[in-house]
Amino acid sequence: MTVMLEQNAKASCRSEYDELHRVILCQPQYMTIREVINETQKHFKDEGIHIQLAMKQHEQFVQTLRNHGVEVILLSALKKYPEQVFTRDIGFTLGQTVFVAEMASEIRQGEEGLLKKWLEEEQIPYHNLKEDRIEGGDVIIDRTTIYVGISNRTNEKAINHLQTLLPDYEVIPIPFTAKYLHLDCVFNILSSDEALIFPGVIRDKEAKLLASRYDLIEVTEEEQFTLGTNVLSIGNKKVLSLPVNQGVNKQLKDRGYEVIEVDITKIIKSGGSFRCCTLPILRKGK
Repeated sequence: MTVMLEQNAKASCRSEYDELHRVILCQPQYMTIREVINETQKHFKDEGIHIQLAMKQHEQFVQTLRNHGVEVILLSALKKYPEQVFTRDIGFTLGQTVFVAEMASEIRQGEEGLLKKWLEEEQIPYHNLKEDRIEGGDVIIDRTTIYVGISNRTNEKAINHLQTLLPDYEVIPIPFTAKYLHLDCVFNILSSDEALIFPGVIRDKEAKLLASRYDLIEVTEEEQFTLGTNVLSIGNKKVLSLPVNQGVNKQLKDRGYEVIEVDITKIIKSGGSFRCCTLPILRKGK
């Protein structure tokens, strides 16, 4: 009975690497660095973002997902939300429930309304995390274990509350150097026993815990800046990654991953890559 419920669920997510079937994105139609809210934006503020090229790259990204059998839902882009392209942060799917975040940055507050409207139309159950500062970029799932980064966007109080909401899960706070924005900018799980990590920025105690659970693939400082950890697994050892991150891509290929290279370098100027730009709603495990 439980298996049948899982198969028929409109929302289900139990890992970062099960086969991706349905995902939410948003075009970067109005993406701009209006207010600097992360280190990457600080670097590119004067250069700016070429919207037409960003849109073209995003379309290629969407088409690549569709070519691999993934259903892509595009939320409406609104001019008042310049960070909307990063749909991961407005929520996260755990089990068969979508948790909708309360955004920490004022410039992003309100984005969650569009997600809730879509979920209601689709009759997908969701939990509204009111007054909890917790964003999807800090939430990394591996079966019954949830790693949650303590960052400028996600606080320990919210993590403790999440644990009370999820008694069947082990919720592990992961403190890291705040300038790296979200946990998925420095750590990302690829399989049940492999993960990407940018070493030296996660607190020693938690870094040792991760090393005891995963074979860690180290990302260089140069490729962390181009968000080498922020890949997207779509299942069956297939991973979307930037062509510029040659070191990461070689390590993945050497380990038997199929690396699908898509260039979204215009979008990463605002501080996020493939994982940041996607909100998985449905993944199916074997």
